[in-house]
Amino acid sequence: MMMVMVMMMLGLLCLPPCARAQTRIPLETFSPSVVKGEETGEYWLNSAQNISYVKLVYEMGGRWASRVKAWADAFGGELYSVATKYSGSLLLQKKYKDVEPTLKIKEVDGLELVKKFSEQMESMLRRKVEAVERLVEAAEDADLNHEYNSSLEFDYYNSLLINDKDENDNYVELGDEFILEPNEHFNNLLVNTTYSDIQLPTNVYNKDPAILNGVYMSEALNPVFVDNFERDPTLTWQYFGSSTGFFRLYPGIKWLPDENGVISFDCRNRGWYIQAATSPKDIVIIVDVSGSMKGLRMTIAKHTIVTILDTLGENDFVNIIAYNDYVHFIEPCFKGILVQADRDNREHFKQLVDELQAKGVGTVNKALTESFKILREFREAGQGGLCNQAIMLITDGAVEDYEAVFEKYNWPDRKVRVFTYLIGREVTFAPNVKWIACNNKGYYTQISTLADVQENVMEYLHVLSRPMVINHDHDIIWTEAYMDSAAQSLLLMTTVAMPVFSKKNETVENYPGFASENGFSFVLKRSHGILLGVVGSDVPLRELLKLAPRYKLGVHGYAFLNTNNGYILSHPDLRPLYKEGKKLKPKPNYNSVDLSEVEWEDQDEILRSAMINGETGYLSMDVKVPVDKGKRVLFLTNDYFFTDITGTPFSLGVVLSRGHGEYILLGNTSVEEGLHDLLQPDLSLANEWIYCITDIDPDHRKLSQLEAVIRFLTGEEPDLECDEELVQEVLFDAVVTAPMEAYWTTLALNMSLDTEAGVEMAFLGTRAGLMRSALYVGSEKISNKKFLTPKDKESIFTMDHFPLWYRRAAEHPPGSFIYSIVSEDESEGGGLPKVVTVSTAVSVSVDGKMGIAADKQLLKLALQDSKEGCLA
Repeated sequence: MMMVMVMMMLGLLCLPPCARAQTRIPLETFSPSVVKGEETGEYWLNSAQNISYVKLVYEMGGRWASRVKAWADAFGGELYSVATKYSGSLLLQKKYKDVEPTLKIKEVDGLELVKKFSEQMESMLRRKVEAVERLVEAAEDADLNHEYNSSLEFDYYNSLLINDKDENDNYVELGDEFILEPNEHFNNLLVNTTYSDIQLPTNVYNKDPAILNGVYMSEALNPVFVDNFERDPTLTWQYFGSSTGFFRLYPGIKWLPDENGVISFDCRNRGWYIQAATSPKDIVIIVDVSGSMKGLRMTIAKHTIVTILDTLGENDFVNIIAYNDYVHFIEPCFKGILVQADRDNREHFKQLVDELQAKGVGTVNKALTESFKILREFREAGQGGLCNQAIMLITDGAVEDYEAVFEKYNWPDRKVRVFTYLIGREVTFAPNVKWIACNNKGYYTQISTLADVQENVMEYLHVLSRPMVINHDHDIIWTEAYMDSAAQSLLLMTTVAMPVFSKKNETVENYPGFASENGFSFVLKRSHGILLGVVGSDVPLRELLKLAPRYKLGVHGYAFLNTNNGYILSHPDLRPLYKEGKKLKPKPNYNSVDLSEVEWEDQDEILRSAMINGETGYLSMDVKVPVDKGKRVLFLTNDYFFTDITGTPFSLGVVLSRGHGEYILLGNTSVEEGLHDLLQPDLSLANEWIYCITDIDPDHRKLSQLEAVIRFLTGEEPDLECDEELVQEVLFDAVVTAPMEAYWTTLALNMSLDTEAGVEMAFLGTRAGLMRSALYVGSEKISNKKFLTPKDKESIFTMDHFPLWYRRAAEHPPGSFIYSIVSEDESEGGGLPKVVTVSTAVSVSVDGKMGIAADKQLLKLALQDSKEGCLA
């Protein structure tokens, strides 16, 4: 499909001055007997003699109606004539008609297409998994060969301190010289691609022996990071998050504190770390809200709950019970059930926790009983996480005889672990609270201050990871879509991560807080740690969707990804950012948008259910697609094709629109002929599309897509990897549309400024993303200087969509012109609209099948200021 567009001033086509005023004849002027009704507000005649006035008004109105219609016909005829002339649409239609005998129209098999895209994505993601597996092996081997040294002294690159100097111009401790260079592959950040560096949150001491030993051991990952990047140049960030709190990031960067001088980023709180460190879990949090919990204890308890909630993800299920004299669910609507720990539910729980107040007397037995019942019901019904189950008890003491509850609901199998958090400095009840944890395969800790919360809560992850260690389960996890502050980017990404475990034979010793698998209090000594940490690598979702190129999907087609929880990973209608002043920021729940919220015509959730279950298939739906910022709606019939991506929890969907979306036009031309026409100055290609891969080899990164295609065709860059099918389409379109340059140039040279003022620009676009344009006026006189530039995304080909003018013309009969007027709020400087765009489609028929060869957003018309009310 192709479109051409021209711009012109409408002053010459304006209706005669005052015509509008002359057509508005107040009825009162014909007779004083015309009265406005007091009750209805309608005009009516108060005597029969006024029939003559009615006749007069009718006859005059009829004459004016005929005259206005004549003006409209003349106006429309002149618009059509100007649009046809300056767009050159008839010439372009003829050029495609001339080559029709050589053309082929291929019908798109949507199911085969989505399967092919899925296989390519699976192959790409598999390479990321292999990179992570090599990091896991290297980390575990390094730990096995490292002997813990409590007096170790070791200097490393601290990402906060690198390149910092003191007042004597000497590098500060842990802040040696670290070469940083901008790199386009990493969002133009300053990075060091030969070495990683270490980030620590502010509350972790950077020279703690455990940190020094872990950093020293993990130095073995540096050559693996580099080797991975050399093997797969599409890799982005690689990292190791340690259970002790340090974060090794490759490539190395300079880490900056927030406005308060604090580094709050803790890798152990990130979703990828938590999901990899533990299996899916069902959690019931029990909090003591009796009178003894008032004041600081209540504050610490609330912070503990919030910290626990932050360790949960979409694969986990949770509920919170508060108890004093009686038991109550803090959200009554969730009574007796567990809910998915998605972002919305977690944030809702946090709000409710903040409202808790301490009063009454604490009675924990009823709360424990209620918790065990919920977990048992979910376990027996095959619901929830279907793996770990745990109760988190937060209290300042326990004095009841609670052994009977455990005998009835948890012993001897101990299917539910119980973790206890003793709040406050009082140790009177410590033995009781510890007994509860140690006899239910849990962990006990005492939290005296707010600063203690983070480290103590994280300990439960080590316990829940223990079955994975014993079975040597290195489960591969993929996260939901997110924007990571570590990468300092607003790009959506997913992370692949795996846990790293110690291979050492640990000594069995009595260790406070831990409970062994048989319920006794002696456990594995954690001098080196069972869970060493988690390794991961980021995958930008835009890189994934590059494997589903726009030209194969048609004008309105698109690809999208979602998780097995039903949440969107990527979708054209997912708008995760909002503008605050001049800055773009992520919306609060940007990564928990359900598929049903963007594909809302799927009211029976047939599509959603099939994709959640990883099925392969298709369905059709009539849809309403808003365009032009919601001002217009397209009515389409879309075919949805979907399948899973093997080895991941993701599913891929491809949408093709009925009609032109089902066909691809295939032309044939020689490289020599096409290359000649590609070199014309009026031609450009969609720079966001991937004609050739230019973002891997540093020598190619500065090339535009057009430059890359030309170098590929001339043999100047034999190493360039290009999409040969798309390049062939570009060559064909370049040859067929080449005469338009001479046609537009001739018109521009012969234009009369006095009689044809207002025609500013003509341009065309093809399905292959090729565009040609010509100016009829000097560039300084263009009304909308952003048009067809990257600043106006709606007017150009992007990864997400075809231009708006292209999409609108595609839904109208070929040869008809579509007029669009920029709304007042979009016009520069406000006031009346300045520009009208006019577009038409050029079609080709082969063997009875019609394809859109080109969409010509044909005319760009600039409006003069109205005179005497005309066209206001």
